[in-house]
Amino acid sequence: MQSLLEFYDPQGPAWVQRGGSVQKALVQQVCCPAAQELPARTNGSAPTAPALARDALHTKMEQLEEQLLSKILTLQKERQAASTDRSQQQHNIEKELSSLQNRVTELEHGPLGYSPPDAFKVTIPVQNNYMYARVKKSLPELYAFTICMWLKSKALAGIGTPFSYSVPSQANEIVLLEWGSNPLELLINDKVAQLPLSLKDKAWHHVCVAWTTRDGKWSAYQDGEQRGAGENLASWHSIRPQGVIILGQEQDTLGGRFDATQAFVGELAQFGVWDHMLAPAEILALANCTSHLQGNVIQWDDQAVEVFGGASKAGFAACEEGRKA
Repeated sequence: MQSLLEFYDPQGPAWVQRGGSVQKALVQQVCCPAAQELPARTNGSAPTAPALARDALHTKMEQLEEQLLSKILTLQKERQAASTDRSQQQHNIEKELSSLQNRVTELEHGPLGYSPPDAFKVTIPVQNNYMYARVKKSLPELYAFTICMWLKSKALAGIGTPFSYSVPSQANEIVLLEWGSNPLELLINDKVAQLPLSLKDKAWHHVCVAWTTRDGKWSAYQDGEQRGAGENLASWHSIRPQGVIILGQEQDTLGGRFDATQAFVGELAQFGVWDHMLAPAEILALANCTSHLQGNVIQWDDQAVEVFGGASKAGFAACEEGRKA
């Protein structure tokens, strides 16, 4: 068996080990039965029986060697083919990733600017946990607020999370969320109020939510009309400052750990924050485009909103798009 050692590959111990296993199995199958039969043949045959047994054993050993040689060559060919396939797959993956990265860069940078700077929308085309927009500015401490925006959901079930505000000590400081078959909810300091809004018709809607720490009073508006109101939502709580505002994803930790099942799919625009509860007439004027009131805490501005993961910006005229819908 010395010639078999020539096929040992120091760089492929796994393949040699497999060859060794085959050798042991074949030896047990071919050699051992022959060896066990030798005494019987010797006792019951002519004086030339030992020589005949040795010849038979030698022949079977040659056959074993040929089988091992064939098996080792086959294993080496399989290894080479697998290595070639892996190299080709790696090349294809790197090519696709490079193409995707170039596309993401194009989408994230978008045009050089919009005129006016609030005449844009953010588009999140598919539900995942990596497409989103981030508002660069944070919130100060607030004892009341109104948050308004235009949105157009393309989701089949719940609309997901149009926006979320997270602080280091509370991931759900302010969240607007509709998850699965659950109703739309406003979360403040992880306390929940259900909002009677209907936004799943794939049309543009103007949405506002307002809240004050005094008795936890809240109200919700759709297309300028108050649809719901209540109280005891995080009463006497103050909105904590220096958090992160994310559009399109719900934050499980500060600025991240998104859940694809809670992601928003569609388009968002004109996200604004005020430090008080707007009057119903002011909200109606915003929805009807008879007012261009900007948030006194957060304004919708191209330079203040970053997009990531393949989310993109495009031109948007709220009143024109809203009327088309």
